[in-house]
Amino acid sequence: MSRPVMFHPAFAKRRDGAVIARLRAAERRNVAWHAGLAAPLHNEIFAAGSGASGAGLALALARDALQVAQHRAGREPVAEREDRRMLLWVQDRASIRLTGRPCFHGLPQDLRHRLIHVEARSPEDALFALEEGLRCRDFAFVLGEIAGNPRALSFTASRRLSLTAERHGVPLWLVRIDAAEDLSSARMRWKVTPAASLLPRWNDAAPGAPSWRAELFRARGHPPGEWILRDDDGKLVVSEPFATAQAKPAPDHGNLVRAVGGRSLAAI
Repeated sequence: MSRPVMFHPAFAKRRDGAVIARLRAAERRNVAWHAGLAAPLHNEIFAAGSGASGAGLALALARDALQVAQHRAGREPVAEREDRRMLLWVQDRASIRLTGRPCFHGLPQDLRHRLIHVEARSPEDALFALEEGLRCRDFAFVLGEIAGNPRALSFTASRRLSLTAERHGVPLWLVRIDAAEDLSSARMRWKVTPAASLLPRWNDAAPGAPSWRAELFRARGHPPGEWILRDDDGKLVVSEPFATAQAKPAPDHGNLVRAVGGRSLAAI
């Protein structure tokens, strides 16, 4: 005859605590993405060659992740100190034909004198340059542009990039131009299209801040989502999409120097 199994209340509490801990860990793993979060070391961005938005979003996301890393290390933000580390930008010839080479004056001011650009003859050469760049820990990050779905960029090659980036701690932002969403080991994958910029506050004829409509369709630890992202003077600003399809003008604060009754509006 078997003896009845007796449960002590302490074991029940311990079991309930373990279940709650697992649930809370699952919630942390599925937190919605937002700016200011630590980014994985291998990221992919899919963009059309005619939109010229892939590299722009890659730079904005890379700078945001770089600032997060500096804060976590207990150092000053990148915008408040001089960062001497270089960045590597690799393009194959097909991507250069579609999007062109980086423009010096179009780069963020803090990155203009830190760029090393590599023009690769083929996707195989581009992947070799990317992997070699990831082995150099003196790079702040590595940005690559590869057009289409070449055979060289297989899942095995993608896995090599992930392992190299994680082994040496150098982030990779790979822009896939006019490419289908094939198999990849990238930890975070985006699709991006251009979005309308907000009108500048003081000059309606001036160009607005770069804006993108970005869809996060695969990420470890984040559910899928879609946002409007803007680069506001080096700071990544996130807003919900579908709010408006057209940019709205900034509120009219009047002419701050126009005299009213002998006094300016500032004096009033």
